[in-house]
Amino acid sequence: MLFNGKHLQVDKHGDYLHLIFNNQEGSSNVINAAVISELPNALKAIKSDNSAKALIIRSEKDHFIFGADITEFLGHFKKPASEMEKWLLEVHTMFNEIEDLEMPTVTCLNGLALGGGCEVALTTDFRVAVPKAKIGLPETQLGILPGWGGTVRLPRMVGADNAIEWITSGKHNRASDALKIGAVDAVVEPDQLLNAANTLIERALTGKVDYKARRQRKLQPLDLTKVEATMAFSTAKGFVAGKAGPNYPAPVKAITVMEQACGLNRAEAASLEIKAFAELTKTPTAANLVAVFLGDQYVKKVSKKWTKNTENIQRGAVLGAGIMGGGIAYQSASRGIPVIMKDINHDAIELGLTEATKLLGKQLERGKIKPADMAKTLNMIQPSLTYGEFDTVNVVVEAIVENVKVKKAVLPEVEKQLGPKAVLASNTSTISITDLATSLQRPENFCGMHFFNPVHRMPLVEVIRGKKTSDEAVAATVQYSLQMGKTPIVVNDCPGFLVNRVLFPYFNGFNLLIEDGVDYKRIDKVMEKFGWPMGPAYLMDVVGIDTGDHAASIMADAFPDRMQMPNKTIVQALHGEKRLGQKNGVGFYKYEVDKKGRPKKTVDPTVDAIIKTVVKGNKDVTDEEIIERMMLPMIFECARCLEEKIVETPQEVDMGLVLGLGFPPFRAGALKYADDVGLSKVVELGQKYASLGALYNPTEGIKALASSGKSYYQI
Repeated sequence: MLFNGKHLQVDKHGDYLHLIFNNQEGSSNVINAAVISELPNALKAIKSDNSAKALIIRSEKDHFIFGADITEFLGHFKKPASEMEKWLLEVHTMFNEIEDLEMPTVTCLNGLALGGGCEVALTTDFRVAVPKAKIGLPETQLGILPGWGGTVRLPRMVGADNAIEWITSGKHNRASDALKIGAVDAVVEPDQLLNAANTLIERALTGKVDYKARRQRKLQPLDLTKVEATMAFSTAKGFVAGKAGPNYPAPVKAITVMEQACGLNRAEAASLEIKAFAELTKTPTAANLVAVFLGDQYVKKVSKKWTKNTENIQRGAVLGAGIMGGGIAYQSASRGIPVIMKDINHDAIELGLTEATKLLGKQLERGKIKPADMAKTLNMIQPSLTYGEFDTVNVVVEAIVENVKVKKAVLPEVEKQLGPKAVLASNTSTISITDLATSLQRPENFCGMHFFNPVHRMPLVEVIRGKKTSDEAVAATVQYSLQMGKTPIVVNDCPGFLVNRVLFPYFNGFNLLIEDGVDYKRIDKVMEKFGWPMGPAYLMDVVGIDTGDHAASIMADAFPDRMQMPNKTIVQALHGEKRLGQKNGVGFYKYEVDKKGRPKKTVDPTVDAIIKTVVKGNKDVTDEEIIERMMLPMIFECARCLEEKIVETPQEVDMGLVLGLGFPPFRAGALKYADDVGLSKVVELGQKYASLGALYNPTEGIKALASSGKSYYQI
């Protein structure tokens, strides 16, 4: 062993040196301060062996390198730009040493090679990968760009168009796709990985492959004429800018850097990359997207703790078919978990199967699955009009009508059919789990499992713990959620739980704006510009006016001081006129089906007469005040959920909103947004709108944090 560090080792096998990434202090290889501190000594050991003929870089883990240690990023972000640039240059210098070694080099990609891990691989002359490997540069998804040579090396290796696609999308690319564009040189089975690396080296040493010429391409300007460069980069910038939007500057910045660097050598191009990286770290978008990433990692760790001693779910069941039940059944079956889909109505069963078939059909059309995969998944969904075989399932998800009396009648009936350890979970969106449990003999086996519509797209599942719910029931439900490919967040019971509880104060802010004569179309535009995927009127149409009205009444009964509206709301008025939104084609907007079968929104002037019946004034409200009046009720309700221990941490609150509501990721969640506004400012704004009622009352927790100069995210 020529060098034996805690993260890096250098060993010799015959004439070839091996630089091995093997974090002996954890389960994952990442590039962090410890790795960077060991790399100079590892490189010194490599250079000191004059008899070595080649270098192989590989990993001892089941992956290559996940990327840079994001937990260290925010600390770097706070440094002056000059210090950030100095740090980046130090890493560039070390990576350049690998690239400039006087011997052929090859990287073995035995799994994920992302971000900084991918950039390590790009320094070598060759790359070989196993079929399961995923390679990519996801930095733009964090509001930054590749900072250790990714924008320099990749376009010179695979061409400008391919590099733009990889870097701006941030996708994890399959090894087979990387092979097609030349990002890797071979894809082989795991037991052949080292053999393939050795073969490439032998070909390089015998002159069959000119590794020096390959290396030279990465050192010199990009091989494009001015016309070709203009076409490649200008077209891409226009397309990516339109897709990313103004709130996500990193993808366009990355293209600009590659464009400006295309006529430069490695050192000159690297200086542009370093400067751009440092600039992006100073943007709020970067800080917030990193916060979202860290929040996602945090909730995954919480889930891992819950399921530490929990066995896999072998079989599930869904009670209540239809679109929601069909979506849940599809999600279970598509992840390889057999599921019974039970309903009392044959038509509902057919609707559920149709929903699953439709979702699979779309995947088939896109080439993501084969006909055999579709058949296999559908065969895992067992339709049933009876409770036969319910005694064989581990978890049952009740997804019937959102009515407390109906649920209390049906749940005991289901419970009688289950084994003593089976978990019964309700997909209710607002009804108290503790209340529903009063109808059961084994309330310890009962909890909430709230999916969001459409099930196959929305990543969040709220796992709701009632007063008598056992840890084992929560753990089993978290496990089922994970196996279904979802992100579970455990919340304590209350009406609306987390997501719907904080959503309806937001809707009430909207109701009050309508009452003050503000145009619903303008509110939608302002909130969409704020970053929401759709404004509140459009969102209510998608949710369903009747569903929204029903849920609002439940929330008003639960929290009358701030959620009971003093006057008739626009949602109640529309419901009374049987305008249900997309369900029947008319709500705030009118909907027609487009060529792809999707509802297309158009303005419907006939709604104006209904709106006039609830308008009480004609206030002059600025766009900024619209945002304040919409967001403050949500912020304060999020704070209450945290203070009441409905959810344990600010990260879980905010990730619930990002994953369950589509809260703008570049703002990172309501509590992080409150931090960015400033909690003292948030308290002042609450006082500004005090006349609008308790909805705008700052909580004691927010006031305490504001007075002490603290925030929810203490970095």
